[in-house]
Amino acid sequence: MSLIVKPWRLVIRITPRAIPLLALVTALCAGCNTRSSPDEHSSGSERGLPDLQTYAHRLDEPSRDAWQRPEEVIELLECRPGMTVVDLGAGTGYFLPYLSVAVGDEGRVIPLDLEPATIAWLLTRIEREGLGNVHPAVVTPDDPALAVHSVDRILVANTWHHISGRVDYAEKLLLSLRPGGLLLIVDFTMDSPEGPPTERRLSSNTVVSELEAAGFVVQVLEESLPYHYVIAGRVP
Repeated sequence: MSLIVKPWRLVIRITPRAIPLLALVTALCAGCNTRSSPDEHSSGSERGLPDLQTYAHRLDEPSRDAWQRPEEVIELLECRPGMTVVDLGAGTGYFLPYLSVAVGDEGRVIPLDLEPATIAWLLTRIEREGLGNVHPAVVTPDDPALAVHSVDRILVANTWHHISGRVDYAEKLLLSLRPGGLLLIVDFTMDSPEGPPTERRLSSNTVVSELEAAGFVVQVLEESLPYHYVIAGRVP
């Protein structure tokens, strides 16, 4: 089996200038309302692990389940045992326990993040919760570093609006998916009380257009999430 991503310890160091808030910041946005201060959107390396621990506690609190609805998201992702699933912009790992169970012992979950500090946090969580099929990695802002036809599913929750050059990025994700593969974008609606400031959000129509331009077959899925839309991009 080909190596999909580089182990985090071997990845080239990411400078502060190259950290445009894909990962920990994405997680912070998921737990912040539109009145969040700029300081709440600083990077994990700037904030340090003590603050990361504080935000992880907040982001993983049970009340989030009511509006994030992780079980429904995993169902929409159509995971099956033995699959390889990517959690892009995994943050503090909110979805990892659900993904780990969905793919089973024979499957593989790969959380990707820009922040080495966040990956270190995830490794601690993985050990603590016994998630033996979860293998995190650091990536750069413009490249998910996934081998061609190496994964079955990609989850991008509360993250797509942070990515620059999204059509080019989506093309790379499409190449990484195997036949029958699925990319699932879960992001905040324009009127959601949770999420980033309104000017930083993307409409569902914008996301559909971006994925279609990258070559995906796109569908806006029916769901019951109160603050999100869910868009599926399938391999043609």
